[in-house]
Amino acid sequence: MQTILQNPTFVLFAILFFGLALGNLSIKGIALGSSGVLFVAMLAGHYKLTIPAGVSDMGTALFVYCVGLGVGNRFFSSLRSRGKNLIILALIIVLAGWLTAWGMCALLGIELSVGAGLFAGACTSTPALAAALDAAKAAGLNESIINIGYGVAYPFGVIGIVLFVQLLPRILHKNLSNNQDNGTPDPHSIIARKVRVTNPEALTKSPAELAAQWHMSCRVTRILRDGELRPITPTDTIQENDVLLMVGEREKLERDSGLLGHLTSEQNTLRLPQNESAELILLSAAMSNKTMSELDTLRNYGITISRITRLGNTFVPTADTELIRNDVLRVVGSPDAIATFKAECGHRDTAMNTADILSLMGGLMLGILLGKLQFSFGNGDGFSLGMAGGPLVVALILGHFGRLGPIVGYMPRPTRVLVMELGLMLFLAGAGVRGGEKLVETLSENGLSMFFVGAFITMLPLFIGYFVARKFLKMEITETLGCICGSQTSTPALGAITAQTDSQDPVIAYSTAYPVALIFMTILAQLLVQMS
Repeated sequence: MQTILQNPTFVLFAILFFGLALGNLSIKGIALGSSGVLFVAMLAGHYKLTIPAGVSDMGTALFVYCVGLGVGNRFFSSLRSRGKNLIILALIIVLAGWLTAWGMCALLGIELSVGAGLFAGACTSTPALAAALDAAKAAGLNESIINIGYGVAYPFGVIGIVLFVQLLPRILHKNLSNNQDNGTPDPHSIIARKVRVTNPEALTKSPAELAAQWHMSCRVTRILRDGELRPITPTDTIQENDVLLMVGEREKLERDSGLLGHLTSEQNTLRLPQNESAELILLSAAMSNKTMSELDTLRNYGITISRITRLGNTFVPTADTELIRNDVLRVVGSPDAIATFKAECGHRDTAMNTADILSLMGGLMLGILLGKLQFSFGNGDGFSLGMAGGPLVVALILGHFGRLGPIVGYMPRPTRVLVMELGLMLFLAGAGVRGGEKLVETLSENGLSMFFVGAFITMLPLFIGYFVARKFLKMEITETLGCICGSQTSTPALGAITAQTDSQDPVIAYSTAYPVALIFMTILAQLLVQMS
């Protein structure tokens, strides 16, 4: 047994297995999830077990890269609309942590160099630690005491924020799973609703004519005939009291339905024939880069395109929407019409969920390269984005623009989620083993007081940040928690949130706050050392 425990690869997979088993245990509805790997890894580190070198860096790069791909299509628009609040909150949280570190060190007589290590560890920021060590070396100070402070504060820095984002919503009875706060539905969610036509100006016209005339953003896919909602055909015209099925974003559907008439009260679960709709991937060069109006799929093929999924983002097309190769189209029509269009668009079932491994490797390579670049302030001090920031930035750019040369910014959701989870677990395994190596030794040498100082530096900014976000910035809870994770540069905590909700708000907020917090922490950690 001793021999097998000396095998780093075996130890790694054992940590992942027992960590996930621990994470699956639920006590009164509370489970650690992937974070269970962290605790098992810390135990392994305490007993001096080792795992392959570079596992933590590899996991970090995989996790944040997949996070960036998942939110890239919404990140920049969100930054324009909500970025100011997210940046303000990130600065408040980081500054609160720094002031706590400075104040506690002054109160308890702890050297500010140690406080810099405590600050970096409590915020789980390796770049901040590196900046503090560089500043100490330049000033001729003892670098080891900074490492001691980091080692004491780091374990709780990781665990504390994970527990915070898991327990706080339960204590406040906030449900993250449906992305609702106070029961408010997402105005941008795509829904299907029945609409009764009462506007005389809509009569005797086709749905396509009305969409063009009134600049409608939603799609009419079906019409009630002979007691059944059947797919729209090119010859259908609207009659008084017709019932139509419209698909669109909740906010826009309310507007468009008001132009035609009103939403009916019969909004029971829609049971529609499955052979009258399909998801098809567009591979035909002849159809690519043409607008919906140019293709006129209803007249030419007898089908209506109700939704398009592009780079993981689903939206309702308009007449001006241009179709692009690899778009996934949700089509509605008769079985024969769907079969005809399926052949024309070049659909292949195997292409629907194929991951581009070449793009994954190329994107990670560019991200790691960017993370290694040093950005200087002109006085010798500088920072780098690191193994988390570099891949994240590249993935955000790829997710937004779709491709960089031959590197495509798209990965099927099942594949992306799998790679993201694997990356998170590898990161937790590496961080846990590293944090557990000298935990007991460091505590016995330096006393529990430093541990509690580190814990205070971790927790106080979390509560301050949550209070400011909710009471003054009026942010939703999912967005608030994501921003808190980014402000503390906590990858495990983000993983804990994404396990509870399908909402993209936490990862968008994390992606916005992370680079701001990373740069600010790096500067403030150096400042603490220079003040000592």
